[in-house]
Amino acid sequence: MTTNVLERPEQAPATEENQVLVTLTVGDQLCGVPVLSVRDVLGEQTITRIPLAPPEIAGSLNLRGRIVTAIDLRQRLRLPPAPPGQPRMSVVADQGGELYALLVDQVSEVLSLDASAFERNPPTLEKTWAAFSTGIFRLDGRLLVVLDVAKLLALSVEE
Repeated sequence: MTTNVLERPEQAPATEENQVLVTLTVGDQLCGVPVLSVRDVLGEQTITRIPLAPPEIAGSLNLRGRIVTAIDLRQRLRLPPAPPGQPRMSVVADQGGELYALLVDQVSEVLSLDASAFERNPPTLEKTWAAFSTGIFRLDGRLLVVLDVAKLLALSVEE
């Protein structure tokens, strides 16, 4: 299953008044990725392991003839591994002309959120999450962590 979220006509472009995010779940945490960073959303894919790769590199997958590096966000964010047999989805992001698949537990919807509700990372946000986040939105009792795709894909982040 391949869905190109950038081709949805009902989606509003990001402006100074709003932020448009693809919402996803990693572990039990609701997260968002700026829609302009997302190329594709994929269902369960066959991933080929890469020998001697760091643990957060799940492997590579084939996307219409292109080799895409798959990054396991649970591993990157120091969360427990997904339960065996749980299907994972991929959010494909373009960074510097290269494609990367961010492995997540679930992809939900595209939300347009009022930019005035955006908050910088609170001091209570866990250090690992804060290292990969630009800020948060508070939604009906849930915290939506806005992920920084560039930081997630950087090979060396101060930890």
